[in-house]
Amino acid sequence: LQFVESGGGLVQPGGSLTLSCAASGFTLNYSAVGWFHQAPGKEREGVSCIRRDGRSPNYADSVKGRFTISRDNAKNTVYLQMNSLKPEDTAIYYCAAVPRFSCSAGVNGYLYWGQGTQVTVSS
Repeated sequence: LQFVESGGGLVQPGGSLTLSCAASGFTLNYSAVGWFHQAPGKEREGVSCIRRDGRSPNYADSVKGRFTISRDNAKNTVYLQMNSLKPEDTAIYYCAAVPRFSCSAGVNGYLYWGQGTQVTVSS
């Protein structure tokens, strides 16, 4: 049971990145999946989450209109498209899953976690 996150890196302000979260050892089809981030010295916090059916995603206020979460159950993968990136988006980004239909509230509501991928927004 493993998540592999990819797509992080260094990008200039205003740029874009797409993060991927691929699961192995289990299927994501039966899970809600969330993306979280953690900046140095700060707590891990939710960025976005998508239900098992891919509908009604939710977003933190800080990323609304800029980030888009999606999932491809055939590929067992969840994505986070990040546009108009800002320096304050700099953090380690984690994906996490919980075997239920709807998103859970908060970090403690998720059972399976990836290792994280670094996103740095800087000129």
